[in-house]
Amino acid sequence: MKVPRRKLVVAGAAIGVAGLATGLSYALAKDSGGGPANKEGEKGKEPHHEEEISPAEDLMREHGALERILLIYGEALHRLHANQEMPPKALAEAAAIVRSFVEDYHEKLEEDYLFPRFKKANKLVDLVDVLLQQHQAGRRLTDTVLRLSTAQALKSADDRKTLANTLRLFIRMYNPHAAREDTVLFPAFRGLVSAHEYDSLGEEFEEKEHQLFGDDGFGRMVDRIASIEKSLGIYDLAQFTPRE
Repeated sequence: MKVPRRKLVVAGAAIGVAGLATGLSYALAKDSGGGPANKEGEKGKEPHHEEEISPAEDLMREHGALERILLIYGEALHRLHANQEMPPKALAEAAAIVRSFVEDYHEKLEEDYLFPRFKKANKLVDLVDVLLQQHQAGRRLTDTVLRLSTAQALKSADDRKTLANTLRLFIRMYNPHAAREDTVLFPAFRGLVSAHEYDSLGEEFEEKEHQLFGDDGFGRMVDRIASIEKSLGIYDLAQFTPRE
């Protein structure tokens, strides 16, 4: 039976400092690439671990997935401007992830659980209004990307131009959008709710993720994104290191 990661609670005063230090050392070793998970990573498959995380951290790591989609969109934009071949399947798959995971899940969590609480508390209302408007604008842009991510559309100069402009607008909007949420909205959210409510929301977020995407839904999504990156030749992180 799978135990939800947010229900893993360390109990009992008998756990000493030495035990905590050992656990922390082990966690840091795993996080830095040590242990059995690293062997899997060496084969090209990114390791995923169920762990206890807060609602804000959950949303922020989903922003990390979005940022990798923005990298894919950036590569597509470059190819369209350079009149290079762009596989429609790769772009359509990326847009499908944006629709299902970013818009219909991640943004829906923000709209249902975060934005109303800020409104009720009369905190960051102007920011929340802009973020909501950008969610709506993003969905319109995704409609266009999905419609034009076909072999036929990519043969049309007009459609390529429209698609390129749509990708540019999406990237330009979501880079500052995600950054503002990570640095302003999410940190402020912790102060709006009690510790109990905060933990309960974490449970709800996880439950919804499992309902929509199955166990380790985030990990599955990351694997899908990595597959698209590999198909476009942009998966290898080292290629982005500046060369003298």
